[in-house]
Amino acid sequence: TTDANGQTVPVLANKAWVLMDFNTGQILASSNADEPLPPASLTKMMTSYLVEQGLKNGRLKPTEQVTMSLSAWCRGGKNGDSCMFVPLNAQASVMDMLRGVVIDSGNDASKALAEHIGGSESGFAAMMNAEAARLGMTHTHFENSAGLPDPNHKASARDLAILAQAIIRNSAEYYPIYAEHEFTYNGIKQGNRNALLYTDPTVDGLKTGHTDDAGYCLTASSKRNGMRLIAVVMNADSAQARADQVRVLFNWGFSNFEEATVAQAGPALATAKVLYGVAPTVAAGVAQPWTVVVPKGQAATVKTAVSLNPNLEAPIAKGAVIGKIVATAGTKQLGEAPLVAQAGVERAGFFQRIIQRITGMFSK
Repeated sequence: TTDANGQTVPVLANKAWVLMDFNTGQILASSNADEPLPPASLTKMMTSYLVEQGLKNGRLKPTEQVTMSLSAWCRGGKNGDSCMFVPLNAQASVMDMLRGVVIDSGNDASKALAEHIGGSESGFAAMMNAEAARLGMTHTHFENSAGLPDPNHKASARDLAILAQAIIRNSAEYYPIYAEHEFTYNGIKQGNRNALLYTDPTVDGLKTGHTDDAGYCLTASSKRNGMRLIAVVMNADSAQARADQVRVLFNWGFSNFEEATVAQAGPALATAKVLYGVAPTVAAGVAQPWTVVVPKGQAATVKTAVSLNPNLEAPIAKGAVIGKIVATAGTKQLGEAPLVAQAGVERAGFFQRIIQRITGMFSK
C-alpha cells in the first residue's frame, strides 16, 4: 500500500483499492491503484454518467421513450443477469431506465440506453471511451455498457474514483438517485445492492459490481462534517467484504485527515508586472477557493509560495493563467493551483510602448 502522508494505512485483502478526497482529487491511500481489472457493473457508472450528461445538456428528455430490443432484453434467472425486467419490445422512459441502471444494475436497461444513445452498443462504447479519455481515465477501456466479461474491458481503481468524482460534481441534480434504496418498475420492486446505504447515513452512493472474474466490487462516497471521500474496492471475496473494506477506508480517512483552505477566491495574492500594457501591473489570485488535504491537526502548518510567469506582455485577458501557488507542509508539497489575472490589461499604443522600452533600458 501507499500513503499520501507516510501514515500507516489499512491492509485490505483484495487486488486494488483507492481512497480519494472528492474536493481536491487527492489520493489519500491506495493499493494497485492503476492496475486495469475487470470492473463488472462499476462500468454502469459511465453508462449512467453519459445519460445524465445527455439529460443535462438537453440531448435527452426525461420522458423520452427507450425501446427494449431483443439484443438488450434479459429475463434474469440461471445466467445470473441483473435486470430491470422491461418486457421485450416495450418502452420505458429515460428516467426509469436510468434508475434501472443505477438501482437495479439492469444489464437490459444499460444495453437499451446504449443502443438508444449510441445507435449500437459498440457505438456507445466508443462514446464511453471518449469520455473516459476526457476525464483522464488513462487505465480504462470499455467494450460494453453493462460490464459483461471481455478480455479488453478493464478499468483501474483510480479511474473509477475519477469517474465517481465526475458524477458527483457534474451530475449533481441526478446524484441523489444513487442513494435511493429501491425502485419498483412493472410491479417488480428491487433494492439497491449497496449495503452501506442501509447501515451508514453518511454514504449516498454509488455502485456495486460482481462477476466471477471481477469478484465483488464497490465504489462508494461518504460525506461527514463537510468533507467528502470516495472509496473504490475491487476484487473483494464477498458482498460483505467489499462493504466492510469500504467502511474501514472511510473511518480511517475521516479519522486521519482534514481539509485546509489555503487560498480564497477574490483577494489578490500577488501583483505581476506587465510589459507594454496600458497598466504596469495586474493582480493575481485563484479563480475558486483552493483546498488541500492534510493530516488532522496540521492545517496550521501549511505554507504557500507564489511564483509568477516572467516577462508577462500585454494584452492579458482576465482569467488568463499568469503563475501558480504552491502549498507545502514541512518538506512535503501538498499541491499547486494556477494563479489567474484578476483583470484584463490591454496592449499600450505604439508610442507608449516605445517610451516603456526606453524607460526600461534606463532602469536596468
